[in-house]
Amino acid sequence: MQVALDDYVWAAGVATDLVNTAPEVWHGEDHLPDLASLAAFAELHSIPTPTHASDLRAVHRLRTTVRDLIDRPDREHLITGASGLTSPAGHLTLLPESARWAVSLRPAATVTDALSLICGVGILGAVQTLGVERFRGCGAPTCQGAFIDTTRPGRRRYCMPGLCGNRVNVANHRARRTPRQSAHEHRARQ
Repeated sequence: MQVALDDYVWAAGVATDLVNTAPEVWHGEDHLPDLASLAAFAELHSIPTPTHASDLRAVHRLRTTVRDLIDRPDREHLITGASGLTSPAGHLTLLPESARWAVSLRPAATVTDALSLICGVGILGAVQTLGVERFRGCGAPTCQGAFIDTTRPGRRRYCMPGLCGNRVNVANHRARRTPRQSAHEHRARQ
């Protein structure tokens, strides 16, 4: 497996997806509870699949480490931590079809090694290209998720826009409708 060093947007997305599988994001429900769910996550992101129960424990530890980095967006902390994540890599190379640099995993790399490298590349690329202000907690009042905002305008507010953003929009819509409905019902009873 190779990870292109300039593909930090994809890598930051994988890091965001990983931290948002944690139980604190899902009100106690872990979205990586077993090897089958980890295998599905790995397959979804084209990462080598896990083979041992120890892979799951190692990925849970990695998830905590990546979350700590996103939660504390200090440039030095991010660079030091993300550089440590890239250490399982094999070697740096130029991709044959282009002038892009890539890091290849060593042949015996685990799913944790792959995720660690990907998260490290995503964090380092986002810090260098976009800045530390792109590391955020979810803007939904009931969510504990976190994310790396790699959108062009940099205005993303939710860890999972389709879920958290939709919940906030529905709550806002209901809040706007309730006063109007109450007034309309009051007039109808008179």
